[in-house]
Amino acid sequence: QVQLVESGGGLVQAGGSLRLSCAASGRTFSRYAMGWFRQAPGKEREFVAGINWSGGSTYHSDSLKGRFTISRDDAKNTVYLQMNSLKPEDTAVYYCAADGTIRVGVHNDMRGYDYWGQGTQVTVSS
Repeated sequence: QVQLVESGGGLVQAGGSLRLSCAASGRTFSRYAMGWFRQAPGKEREFVAGINWSGGSTYHSDSLKGRFTISRDDAKNTVYLQMNSLKPEDTAVYYCAADGTIRVGVHNDMRGYDYWGQGTQVTVSS
């Protein structure tokens, strides 16, 4: 069982930056692929970025590439999402997720993520 707790969300002006953190419990964190997703009001949840179990491979949504960066620190059982040049359309609840399959590659398939955090709100004002 893995528990995920996101933090770092908040209110920021357009053009600003935020770094989201996702702290995970469990000794096998370092073996899991991790992902960030987001859901805006009235919209479906969408993939933002993923990272494989070793941290050697990342995958970012094409529409966000260049502004958002995922990383992980296994010593701290934490995965991060650095968000730069934020836009009002980035406003959403951001969720961290873990794929419970050991040593699986990075992917954007929501159905493959077994554990989810409660989400953190990011609001970007214009």
